Amino acid sequence: MLGRRPRATVCLLGLLVLVGGVSWGDEWPAPQIREAWSLSRDYFIRMAPGKGVGDTVGFRGSATGPAATAELYRRARDRSYHPAWTITPPNPVAPIDLFVTDRGYLATLDNWHNMGCGTVVAFYSPTGTPIRAYTLTDLFSTAEIEAMPKSVSSIWWRKPGAYVRPDQQTLYVRVDEAGRELVFETETGAYQYCEPRAGTRQCRSTNEGRQWRGYVDPGLRP
Repeated sequence: MLGRRPRATVCLLGLLVLVGGVSWGDEWPAPQIREAWSLSRDYFIRMAPGKGVGDTVGFRGSATGPAATAELYRRARDRSYHPAWTITPPNPVAPIDLFVTDRGYLATLDNWHNMGCGTVVAFYSPTGTPIRAYTLTDLFSTAEIEAMPKSVSSIWWRKPGAYVRPDQQTLYVRVDEAGRELVFETETGAYQYCEPRAGTRQCRSTNEGRQWRGYVDPGLRP
């Protein structure tokens, strides 16, 4: 689904980096049913956690089962909410963060207990159709991933506080406190990654070729 790579690929890379290095344990609360609303309240997503604990890094040998389930609801003219679609996202248990835009597009970030592992960003249309998904290796170089903080089960590639911007068409993700950031188009999955370089703010829109240009907001469309 979504052209994803094997779930453990990036985390295995991270674990190799940890050999002889420093890591720390991490604690995660039990996954629960979660909901997220669009700003207009015209849509909300209900995410029920799956039972694929044994499919996550750090829980090998644990019981496994069905993956997470996402249900999108849309407000009707009588102000009641009706189901629009139900899908099974590529999350063994649940995403860490989820967002819905005023146009009904869904975005999810990371995996429960496995920040930075498997599908780290995914987008879905108002009909539930997968648009695009990324692993860390789609967004960053090996050297950049190696420099990221790591724990026994996660690669901490971003800071808290991701949000859908006021335009309702872009998702902002803060990578670190040094000014690195990602801005994704929620309706196409396109992105730009920006960071301070040589005294200016430079951005790239791909991890291949890595051509840098000046910052243009939102800077995703030609």
